[in-house]
Amino acid sequence: MGYTLCVLGCGTMGIAVLSGVIDSLDTTSKLAKGSVVEKWESHTPGTVTPTGPPDATVPSRYIACVNRPETATKLRKTFSSLGALGSSIEVVADQNVQSVEQADVVLLCCKPQIAQMILEEPGMKEALGGKLLISILAGVTMRQLSGWVLPSTKVIRAMPNTPCKIREGMTVVSTLPPSPDAEKDHAIILKIFSSIGRCRFLDEKHFDACTALSGSGPAFACIFMEAMADGGVMMGLPRAEALELAAQTLQGAARMVLQGGTHPAQLKDAVTTPGGCTIAGLLAMEDGRVRSTIARAIQVATDHASQLGQPKTR
Repeated sequence: MGYTLCVLGCGTMGIAVLSGVIDSLDTTSKLAKGSVVEKWESHTPGTVTPTGPPDATVPSRYIACVNRPETATKLRKTFSSLGALGSSIEVVADQNVQSVEQADVVLLCCKPQIAQMILEEPGMKEALGGKLLISILAGVTMRQLSGWVLPSTKVIRAMPNTPCKIREGMTVVSTLPPSPDAEKDHAIILKIFSSIGRCRFLDEKHFDACTALSGSGPAFACIFMEAMADGGVMMGLPRAEALELAAQTLQGAARMVLQGGTHPAQLKDAVTTPGGCTIAGLLAMEDGRVRSTIARAIQVATDHASQLGQPKTR
């Protein structure tokens, strides 16, 4: 039998993570029945579909917690569209402590500003005692989280991004502290996040930069993608086709880096012929300081991420 996974504050990221995990397990069941299933990980190394029957490191029960009954109703409809496994997710409103009491692993997905209020709710400390608490909150440090729970609670930080909903996510997880259950906890974390994309363990000191790069990164990439499509439209391409060309081009370039381990500069040089259109376009981008603007965006987002979970000063 697997374990019970509880998501506290099941908003956009909680939905994305649960949807990705459900999809990975649903793919496994389809494969077991002999159906042909297209798997993203066949194109992007790093994503893993769990195989074999569920064990102690694979979730078998899901509880999604929200604040309001109307939100719960909408969430049930969202999850029901994922099939039988999605429909099995228990969505509850205003039952955080009761849900955590029934869980083995808790995924904290609320807004950073209300994390303390949720974790200091009467009975919550006791409910979390001895359990694995995985926080995906930007800017909220492990020191802060540990101060709001009992010493027996195992606190871990993770930073996934929204593409995990389609199992193309990038998640950074903090290194696990030594404990008797460290090996099992490592397997649980890895199976959650590697089933929805790529997963990398890093020291917590890197988390603000990871929040900016991979957490906010999809928004930055979409700006670039939209700008490429706009250029195509300006030169006469229909909007739909221009967007398709831009999106597939960025996806293809990214997969060449991930699959072949090729540096982006090498790919760029391979496309850039002497006196060609590519070098002309690249020089125009350099005139617009595209490189420094994008790098500065990561810098500014990193600085902002470090302040998200901190108390407001007057």
